[in-house]
Amino acid sequence: MVEIRLYNTKTRTKERFEPIDPDNVRMYVCGPTVYDRAHLGNARPVVVFDVLFRLLRQVYGEDHVTYVRNFTDVDDKINARAAEMKAAGDARPLEKIIHSLTDETIAWYHADMDALGALRPTKEPRATEWIGAMIEMIEDLIAKGHAYAKDGHVLFRVRSYKDYGKLSGRSVDDMIAGARVEVAPFKEDPMDFVLWKPSTDDLPGWESPWGRGRPGWHIECSAMSHELLGETFDIHGGGIDLQFPHHENEIAQSMCAHPEAGFARFWMHNEMLQVEGRKMSKSLGNFFTVRDLLDQGIPGEVIRFVYLSTHYSKPMDWTEEKAKQAEATLRKWHRLVDTTVSSADPEPSVLSALADDLNTAGAIAELHRLAGAGDAAALRASADLLGLLDPELDDGWWRSVTVRPGTGHIKAEGHEPEVATHRILEAAALALSRAREKAMADKDFSRVDEMKRALVDAGVEVRISKTGVELLPAHDFDPAKLEGLG
Repeated sequence: MVEIRLYNTKTRTKERFEPIDPDNVRMYVCGPTVYDRAHLGNARPVVVFDVLFRLLRQVYGEDHVTYVRNFTDVDDKINARAAEMKAAGDARPLEKIIHSLTDETIAWYHADMDALGALRPTKEPRATEWIGAMIEMIEDLIAKGHAYAKDGHVLFRVRSYKDYGKLSGRSVDDMIAGARVEVAPFKEDPMDFVLWKPSTDDLPGWESPWGRGRPGWHIECSAMSHELLGETFDIHGGGIDLQFPHHENEIAQSMCAHPEAGFARFWMHNEMLQVEGRKMSKSLGNFFTVRDLLDQGIPGEVIRFVYLSTHYSKPMDWTEEKAKQAEATLRKWHRLVDTTVSSADPEPSVLSALADDLNTAGAIAELHRLAGAGDAAALRASADLLGLLDPELDDGWWRSVTVRPGTGHIKAEGHEPEVATHRILEAAALALSRAREKAMADKDFSRVDEMKRALVDAGVEVRISKTGVELLPAHDFDPAKLEGLG
């Protein structure tokens, strides 16, 4: 069996991964708080741990891996967003707005992550489905002296857990000195954090021994991971921004509730994301959601490739140039493997790279080698391990040519100019885009309609949207019929 080695944040060393039960390898990854679209940074852990999920399934078998990623659907950010919607004119009760908002956002999340080629986890619990388990865990922590109730709140006694801070390498006193901590009259210690808080009548709430209220963020993951994976499981993952306080608090709660267990044996964290060398922020104008890029015509597979080109433990820089290079590479690979049946197993060198702490950049280097050797079958099977070149997810984007409105810029830069068919499609797409711009100005679309009929007759599907003109040739495409178009 392939030996997998993973960097364990808890021990700060790369260790051999040996599952507790090879017949049921268990992994928990913190999912999104569902109040808005996922931005580029939110999607990085999805892709990282999707590759780990694929690797574990490859090594231990598809039916022997349980991957849990939650949805936080009760949270102050969700409540605040719903309040904004109500203030903007939504007449529904606040609780109904919240329910609708979370349902819609989960649907968006699924659509966007599906577009990135991410497999759905084995289980996707919503926090609101496990309130009873959270209340039960909080009661247990109070009974053991690790938590206390006051003024409708329940708080965790941070100093009751002697190993608090080990994951992030900080002492409690250092954290108090260097962090913003909420000072409240119901706290015994500034570092104590909320397990339960009161809810007003218009906000989501559940009856509890401490009155009507809702859970704190940290207790949600501890309760759900316990219920779905047990007191001890193999891997807990998430972004490095969650290491403190979220993961630190999860460990404290779970270890105090189940002191004889080990909670998560391996902790893995992906680093943060930048855009063109700068921190992503709305104030800098470089804030993008995954949907923003998809709507710009950038294929999800290209976005995924850019993510995988940098090791998960290193900061990642999203740049337009990287996206262009990724698109050019994937177009070449798709043309090579088109109509090819994959080999039974991925190339050992690709599997070995991923087994070495998810060395995705090394795995991609091996894919380049296979492509250079013209080994289409091995390339397809090996790329599948990274979630690339999947024929079931292939919508033919790599065959298409897109022109963005107002720029005359062809998205398919990096293509091979010697491919005559592609050049003909480029010229046709550019001509149609210019005709469309002229038609929108003079309100005469007769030329656009004429060109569309000619393209369809030549075996080309025409898609026109606000993002531009996209041409997708079918198997019976006849480029000769487009001579003189434009």
